[in-house]
Amino acid sequence: MKLFSRLVVPLVLGGAILSALSLSYAAGKKSEGASTFMEKCSMCHGIDGKGYEAIHTPNFTDPKWQAAHSDKELMSAIKNGVKGTAMVSFEDKLSHEQMVDVLKYIRSLGSKAKK
Repeated sequence: MKLFSRLVVPLVLGGAILSALSLSYAAGKKSEGASTFMEKCSMCHGIDGKGYEAIHTPNFTDPKWQAAHSDKELMSAIKNGVKGTAMVSFEDKLSHEQMVDVLKYIRSLGSKAKK
């Protein structure tokens, strides 16, 4: 039984520590996306991500809008901009990782609307 305790206890503690670190990392990534969104996107898309009807920006909190747009489509819009709209390219303004973080943050806005 002592051998079992010596093996299992460290494994359980190690698993708990790794789990806590991964949750902390995920929360940090979300806040990085939120921070970048606030700095670069909120002036057109609103602090809450609901957009502005007057300038025809989308409501990221709308589940129907979220379902209608793939991650690939959203990443293309962030990276390349959208022709015929005010959406500019962020390819030379954000790193790929920052664009992914913003995309994840935009997706999180849609999940809040479902609650």
